[in-house]
Amino acid sequence: MIFVALMISVSSGSGLSQYPNVKNAMNQIHITSLYPKNKNGQTYGSAAYATSPETEPDLILATGVDGTEGYLLKKDMDGEQPKTPEEAIAIQNSRSPDGWDIPLYDKDGETVIGVFHVGGTSIK
Repeated sequence: MIFVALMISVSSGSGLSQYPNVKNAMNQIHITSLYPKNKNGQTYGSAAYATSPETEPDLILATGVDGTEGYLLKKDMDGEQPKTPEEAIAIQNSRSPDGWDIPLYDKDGETVIGVFHVGGTSIK
């Protein structure tokens, strides 16, 4: 029987000890190696390859209401984030049951090329 031992150096300046938060460091490696960057330094591509919300690109590939392919800003998709349960309820209650529209961008993250509809029902 053969046993393989994996040793990680935790001495100062080497191994994983140089990262105060290994998860964030690994997420950053995943993001930068998987997605290209635009001229503004934003990552862009499909969120299908993301292993968690933290590893999604800054600009997420999407198809707009008219069939135009473009990108959504992750921050637009995430929306306003509540700090308390009361804020969460207020945000939820303020949203239209029909959903809302957000801009669809070119990969430069600046040029609006269409609209993407979030939420609501598809049954009319």
